[in-house]
Amino acid sequence: MSEKVILKMRGIEKMFPGVVALDHVDFTLRQGEIHALMGENGAGKSTLIKVLTGVYELDGGEIFIGDHAKPVVMDSPQRAKAMGISAVYQEISLCPNLTVAENLFIGREPRKHGFIDWKAIHERSQVILKALDIPVDYSKPLDECSIAIQQMVAIARAVDMKCQVLILDEPTSSLDDSEVEKLFELMTQLKNQGVGIVFVTHFLEQVYAICDKITVLRNGELVGEYAVDALPRIQLVAKMMGKDFDDLKKIKNDADRRVNYQQMEPLIEAEGLGRKNHIKPFDLSVYSGEVVGFTGLLGSGRSELVRSLYGADKPDCGKLKMHNQEIRFRTPKDAINKGLAYLPEDRKRDGIIDDLSVRENIIIALQAKRGLFKPMGRKEMEEFADQYIELLQIKTASRETPIKNLSGGNQQKVIIGRWLLTNPEYLILDEPTRGIDIGTKTEIQKLILKLAKEGMGIAFISSEIDEMLRTCSRMIVMRDHEKVGELNGNALTQEHIMNTIAGGVKTDEKGSTAELIKQ
Repeated sequence: MSEKVILKMRGIEKMFPGVVALDHVDFTLRQGEIHALMGENGAGKSTLIKVLTGVYELDGGEIFIGDHAKPVVMDSPQRAKAMGISAVYQEISLCPNLTVAENLFIGREPRKHGFIDWKAIHERSQVILKALDIPVDYSKPLDECSIAIQQMVAIARAVDMKCQVLILDEPTSSLDDSEVEKLFELMTQLKNQGVGIVFVTHFLEQVYAICDKITVLRNGELVGEYAVDALPRIQLVAKMMGKDFDDLKKIKNDADRRVNYQQMEPLIEAEGLGRKNHIKPFDLSVYSGEVVGFTGLLGSGRSELVRSLYGADKPDCGKLKMHNQEIRFRTPKDAINKGLAYLPEDRKRDGIIDDLSVRENIIIALQAKRGLFKPMGRKEMEEFADQYIELLQIKTASRETPIKNLSGGNQQKVIIGRWLLTNPEYLILDEPTRGIDIGTKTEIQKLILKLAKEGMGIAFISSEIDEMLRTCSRMIVMRDHEKVGELNGNALTQEHIMNTIAGGVKTDEKGSTAELIKQ
């Protein structure tokens, strides 16, 4: 790896109304370097990339490219490309109905006598694909290629446009292990050619397999730049999550939140349940009256696991049992009818229905459960809405207020009320306290414990380990779309959880710490 700097960003600032997205962030990329850009949700990674590629105009700071002594102005994506900066995103922005060759040259086709020179395109495509060892015929339609090949074609296009900085934004999220290996071979080849690569990923294993440097962002601020071999995984996790191991406070579970599993029949059992490219096969038993936490870094597979339990994502292997009887959910409505309820991670996209009232948002799941031929009367709807507005202390002008007019915390309470109204046996809560004030968070945590005490089984996903330790009797640890640990009892501490996330602790199925692995 060369020490020649090809990209230098200094003091980068970006503000949105009411939000400081980037606060004096520095980033440096060297020639022939693969540099991981890491951080949890909201850390500022995407904003920094969009500033660099000219999508966002920066509000402060400077960007230096290559040998340019003066800072450059990235006022458009076209300007960024002209400066040798290309980005390949998770969602591939090519044309699936065109061939590989057409995608390589779309928008920049060589011409002869005013017409597209197809002979030159085909010859040049063969040269590019062979040089980068991409195993595909240039004449093949792109939509007949695997996702991995499509990613490689997008990278080949960027490289042929003479990029010196290549940004790969979550390129491996939809690839299997063999496809990731091929992509890494291509990245290594480009590195050896002197291309600087910014690699955005949530897979810790991949960072340590391919990267030279790591820059960590948190809450829009720079935490630091580190050499990969000088930053143990556990410390990377700590820096991303904002935890200092010298100050970790071990929080013990209250005795009344522990469940004696040996004397109980599982409410739900998963055996080898999984979905290719989404969640690796896992075994799991959940019980009535317990709160099970699902933890791991963003993108670790927490949400994918609970979605497979609920049927929002259909598993393609394994079995799911409820009360010892095998079940299959063709649709989420099947899950509702079986007594499951699911509060999704993104309440604005998947939870609330903006233009409907608080009343309508509360009763909609129960109405779906009853079916179209058993409509609720207006009086019954109003009684249910009033009951949960009072129970959950939802602050709203009236039950007829559009839900979009409520605060985020009160919108969340409405969705919780919606699912409690269906009287579920198993309630899945995916980030129920994200983006809401501390008072409302406390109310929701108390409600979770109350529901569990009354016999409901609850799945709880949160990015905040502290609140899960206060609430959960058991924790499932996820890493790289795989269940890697199950912790309870004395093993249920911040240190053990973060070690397991980082790959430093192995745990058995009962959750006791089996082995501490030195990093």
